[in-house]
Amino acid sequence: MKYCVKCGAEMFDDAVLCVKCGALVEKSAVPSRGSQGTATRKSSLTTAAKVLMIIGTVIMALYTFCVALAWCLPMTISYCNRVKNSKPIGVGFKVCALLFVSFVGGVLMLCDKDE
Repeated sequence: MKYCVKCGAEMFDDAVLCVKCGALVEKSAVPSRGSQGTATRKSSLTTAAKVLMIIGTVIMALYTFCVALAWCLPMTISYCNRVKNSKPIGVGFKVCALLFVSFVGGVLMLCDKDE
């Protein structure tokens, strides 16, 4: 149960209006169905992109160890840190990841819109 911010009356969790005073419940208190789907989709794309970046780095390390250390590993670590800290990721970074680390991972990053 939650309480009205205006009058303090007890309300159901899914209430939009207070029964006692008629005040609207704040939008942040009411989860929207669209936002849950978007968050799940964003989380899935981000996780898939991270996994593919790591796989791309490992494959690159098997063939050319120096390139993996100089380019792929720092990009993968930077991407994981930016996602963890909810920092924006630029389009240039996403394109470079697409070209040099993991094609599919880069495409997933480009599909994942930063908000």
